[in-house]
Amino acid sequence: MTAPGRTAAGPHPAGPLPGGYPPPASRTVFAAAHVVADPQADTTPDGPAALDWDATLAFRRHLWSHGLGVAEAMDTAQRGMGLDWPAAAELIRRSAAEARAVGGPLACGVGTDQLPPGKAALADIRGAYEEQLGLVEDVGGQPILMASRQLAAAARGPADYRELYGHLLRQARRPVILHWLGPMFDPALEGYWGSADLDTATDTFLDIIADHPGTVDGVKVSLLDAGREVALRRRLPAGVRCYTGDDFHYPELIAGDDQGFSHALLGVFDPLAPLAAAAVRLLDTERPGATADFRAALDPTVALSRHLFRAPTRFYKTGVVLLAWLAGHQSHFTMVGGLQSARSLPHLRRAHELAAGLGLFPDPDLAAARMRTLLALHGMEDA
Repeated sequence: MTAPGRTAAGPHPAGPLPGGYPPPASRTVFAAAHVVADPQADTTPDGPAALDWDATLAFRRHLWSHGLGVAEAMDTAQRGMGLDWPAAAELIRRSAAEARAVGGPLACGVGTDQLPPGKAALADIRGAYEEQLGLVEDVGGQPILMASRQLAAAARGPADYRELYGHLLRQARRPVILHWLGPMFDPALEGYWGSADLDTATDTFLDIIADHPGTVDGVKVSLLDAGREVALRRRLPAGVRCYTGDDFHYPELIAGDDQGFSHALLGVFDPLAPLAAAAVRLLDTERPGATADFRAALDPTVALSRHLFRAPTRFYKTGVVLLAWLAGHQSHFTMVGGLQSARSLPHLRRAHELAAGLGLFPDPDLAAARMRTLLALHGMEDA
């Protein structure tokens, strides 16, 4: 029997992956994974996305090996910022095949980004969602209904959101995760759920969930407002999880309080995977002091996360990919859409310093050498 607001963790593989760690038992934890660009592809920032499939899939196996679930084709994978729908669809197919092979949990983003930019008819938006939902369900992934730029532009008010999401929830074959991504991550999502007033938007969001009992596994909240997330969490119907997407306050939200806790679906768990997974497993024991030990392990990572996600927050992916390169997960610092240029060299240098202080690099000398090379290449030989 779980306490009010506390929901049991979702299904996990029977045990650890070969050579890996078991998934946490007390929390369901997904890392939103980045993609590795193909540095030899002859493309342009606005051209078709070209991925290094071997390195991209190897990184997903790295996340699974630490007991984390993979949230695929999400904001961290540059959906709408370099990763187009054809590449995202192939990414979902390939990651699903890997997930089946290793028994790794997989949830996949469902959106409307196959539509052209700008305003679209609601019928076309619904059709785009249905196409992507069908693909994710066909390959065995758990759907995450992502916020849609096209819907934000076309909806006339809360009723349009209730009607469209209701249609999708009625046809979903398994419970879905609803995703509320704030405008700090994507300015085009201002006023989502039909109102710029967050209290009104929250009421509409909760109404949609209440209208369709049993069809929503959980909600991913990415508003960077811990108090608002806790208030929303306490209003969720029984059995609906809250997956924190708050990269500023995740330790306190995952730890929870006497009325409940948040599960996790976080972009920052991409670079933090080994440390974050070990920290969350501390909560499984439910022994006295477990929460304090969890906070002692994870609280020191917040400075790095806040640095990576500083405004303009949508460019956090650049720091995430930098850290993957410095850690040896990929051989280059190139991103789809040319997004490696989206952060300044001082910002990237500080990200390296903070990550090194946390012991995140398997080979600190390699990380330092790569950082020196990057700085020297751009005229900062003395840095």
